[in-house]
Amino acid sequence: MFTIGAHLSAGKGYVNMLETAQSIGANTFQFFTRNPRGGKAKEIDEADIHAFKERAAAAGFGTVLAHAPYTLNACSAKPEVREFALMTFEDDLKRMELLGHQLYNFHPGSHVGQGETKAIELISDILNRVLYEDMTTTVLLETMAGKGSEMGKTFEELRAIIDATTLNEKLGVCLDTCHVNDAGYDIANDLDGVLEAFDRTVGLERLKALHLNDSKNPLASHKDRHERLGEGTIGLAAFERIINHPQLRELPMFLETPNELDGYAHEIALLRSLRR
Repeated sequence: MFTIGAHLSAGKGYVNMLETAQSIGANTFQFFTRNPRGGKAKEIDEADIHAFKERAAAAGFGTVLAHAPYTLNACSAKPEVREFALMTFEDDLKRMELLGHQLYNFHPGSHVGQGETKAIELISDILNRVLYEDMTTTVLLETMAGKGSEMGKTFEELRAIIDATTLNEKLGVCLDTCHVNDAGYDIANDLDGVLEAFDRTVGLERLKALHLNDSKNPLASHKDRHERLGEGTIGLAAFERIINHPQLRELPMFLETPNELDGYAHEIALLRSLRR
């Protein structure tokens, strides 16, 4: 099944997101667990969750992806920021378990001068405190562009975080096409080479989802500015190869392009037309 969706507002609940996704031709969606620039989450609506699970199953809906707020920085130099990251992580995973067997994505964070080794220690410390044996949610480290002191800009950094985490069978990776391009991985011209490097370093079995975004910037710019598909430096031909690649085609894919709903609908229809 071609599982394709976009980032939607969670303001009106899961059933509303499902209906919105269907209205734009999607069969999955991504959403923020709470205000992306803040910390407050909505009250849990068990009736909405129950109705969503029933309707998603009936519609053959794919795996959905929850995105942690941008303010979750597990490797901050400030203890109070790391404490917020821990509390947010714990609360979000409790909420995700109500949905069951879904994905939770987070940015590894920025070390702000502490260095990569310390950052890996801090990120894995939080993961070791929030992951538990019988959880059904898979937690995804997102590949990052390397802007400033961002962690996750190389496959080696992702591997180091995974290796330092005890219950690392609960961890996977979300590959963001704009981010890996801006980090220096040439997915436009050497997709097979990038996937081989990922497999050697992290393991393709860890790759659980894709963010599909073109980039406003050239390869290895470390900028992180998303563009609509086919309007950036990655190019539409590369996305045709990505969505049809035998090692990627069965993964859930999520648009984070600068669009409103009609733009997402256009891109989803475009991708479906390119699917072989």
